[in-house]
Amino acid sequence: MITEEERTQAREMLSFIGRSPSCFHAVKNISNVLVQHGFHEISEETGWNLEKGKSYFVKRNNSSLIAFTVPEDEFKRFLISSCHSDSPSFKIKENPEIEGSGCVRLNIEKYGGMLCAPWFDRPLSVAGRLLLKSDSPFSLEEKLVCVDRDLLVIPSLAIHMNRDANSEKKYNVQNDMLPVLSAGEEKTGLVDLVCRECNVDKSEVVGADLFLYNRDKGTFLGSDGEMIGSPRLDDLECAYTTLQGFIDSENNQSIIMYCIFDNEEVGSLSRQGADSTFLEDVLKRICLSLGRSQEDYYTLVAGSFMVSADNGHAEHPNFSSSADPVNKPRLNAGPVIKFNASQKYTTDGISSGMFTQVCKKAGVPVQTYTNRSDIQGGSTLGNISNAHVSLKTVDVGLPQWAMHSPYETAGSRDVSLMIRAMKSFFETV
Repeated sequence: MITEEERTQAREMLSFIGRSPSCFHAVKNISNVLVQHGFHEISEETGWNLEKGKSYFVKRNNSSLIAFTVPEDEFKRFLISSCHSDSPSFKIKENPEIEGSGCVRLNIEKYGGMLCAPWFDRPLSVAGRLLLKSDSPFSLEEKLVCVDRDLLVIPSLAIHMNRDANSEKKYNVQNDMLPVLSAGEEKTGLVDLVCRECNVDKSEVVGADLFLYNRDKGTFLGSDGEMIGSPRLDDLECAYTTLQGFIDSENNQSIIMYCIFDNEEVGSLSRQGADSTFLEDVLKRICLSLGRSQEDYYTLVAGSFMVSADNGHAEHPNFSSSADPVNKPRLNAGPVIKFNASQKYTTDGISSGMFTQVCKKAGVPVQTYTNRSDIQGGSTLGNISNAHVSLKTVDVGLPQWAMHSPYETAGSRDVSLMIRAMKSFFETV
């Protein structure tokens, strides 16, 4: 049975995801939580004068964020969690309107590897940001936008016109998946519409980063509400649970650090991705501001630890043969430690053993995941981050079904278990 506390924590997570239709909204919502808990925002563009006993966060591109606490005592390591703010979706291209067949469609392109079929025939809308002109081109004003109504649809072709629709199907995004914005003859401009919805003067707009998002709401599923269904569980479930563990923790011997990076779904190779210098820059500036030497930086990193948190695959009840014969994670059975011989996941015996002990201390069960030996899996943040900051790292996640679908399924209890595990991690001495 799911307890009322577990149900409440899962409900609050679903609310967070519902308020975060884009990576920009997710980071804004995380910033708000941090401010409510006494964190001070600092900027990469100004000098840092960090003080012991205070907590800080810094953003890059407003889609990545690193938060950390400075203990009163001398610290001996960094304890770091990392997750990502982005999810597979469709990015709206520049000058997106395409007229024809009595409709206006939007020109889009895939963002990340995704299951295409579930995007058809469901209510969609637009979220992201507008960039507004200012006195200096180096300080554009940013306006978060979310069209909060059912706006778009990608209609399927009827079975009568495609008798093979239920056979294996390949989708051509440019031809098959353009969303319909209007069924009228008169051209509808997307930016005009977004500006009206958000009370922005179109003449002020000089740029935009806009994405489609699924309008379906997160909910409880199952006979006892033991499952949750929601868009963007990968990876906002880990973003939320690691954040809760972080803000609930105290550690007077370590700098605890919460990281959320953008662009994981497209390889992390951006200035705000895990394959950037963001983490390295922040760690070095912390040491510099607190009077530590470059030698101190290297010794601190050598003794530090990272939990790379990105959701993992649960055994699928209809496709059990797709799972490893032995390592078959299940919903509501706790965090999953992910292994891969090719180091797509960085977990080794040392980091696995350390995280297992952390979870045992918290009374949290752990599971293990490996790909079938004949199926190539994905990668995540840990190995990419380690190319810039090399430290002991474990790759973990929460088990889910339908990863990279616009609507995914996970276990209600796992939300609470991950929060407890991460609190235990951040309080490790």
